[in-house]
Amino acid sequence: MFKIIGIFLGYYFLGIFGAFLGYIVGSFIDRYRAYGAGAINPLTSAQRQTVFIETVFILMGKLAKADGRISQDEVSHVENFMAKMGMSSEHRRLAIALFKQGAEPGFDVEPKLNEFMAVCGHTNSLKQMLLVYLIVMALSDGVLNAAEEGMLKSFASHLGYDQLAFRQLLDMVLSQSHFAGGHATSADALDEAYKALGVTKESSDQEVKRAYRKLMSQYHPDKLMGQGVPQDMINMATAQTQEIQTAYELIRKSRGM
Repeated sequence: MFKIIGIFLGYYFLGIFGAFLGYIVGSFIDRYRAYGAGAINPLTSAQRQTVFIETVFILMGKLAKADGRISQDEVSHVENFMAKMGMSSEHRRLAIALFKQGAEPGFDVEPKLNEFMAVCGHTNSLKQMLLVYLIVMALSDGVLNAAEEGMLKSFASHLGYDQLAFRQLLDMVLSQSHFAGGHATSADALDEAYKALGVTKESSDQEVKRAYRKLMSQYHPDKLMGQGVPQDMINMATAQTQEIQTAYELIRKSRGM
């Protein structure tokens, strides 16, 4: 109920952006009423979610223009991204405006990254989810070119990732993408499965299980929501867990675990 009230009041006082913020605040007030005093602080989470969403679309625009042009695959990816979030037409217009802003030549994303770190930077899951969404965006046309990788590396550095940590995350997401749809899509599926979990063939069974459980925990809907990932984005995180699950099952069967 408060979600609808928030949209109307936000739009009345602040226009489209206000409606967007009202939707987020209203959603969390509804959640607060449903789960009681132990629920997430709706105002704090609303601020995190607003900054998170703004950062996602601005950086997506910047990344899409990294090679000098925005491909149709990248446009389709953003459209599908918004569709999966179930955005209203008003929120879609705002998201598109943010994407275009990020894609403008010479647009400086550092202030937005600094704001993201100030509001969301203490939560590792938010930083990782942001990078994962951006890596998947860069892979939307099937190729990760040097300009895109360089920009991703720069974003990761702002988020506190060193080169090794970024490389490990990039390799994991690249490998996880081979298990989209619940099945392996690579001839070297077992090798990719180990990379998807961030382990090697030399890792013990216990190390493989630990890596799997850690990844599944990082993408758990309740944990992500508690740390400020917008509820509408949780479905995309859930898709990531399915890829991790498929990779783990392949390793488990190959080892007779």
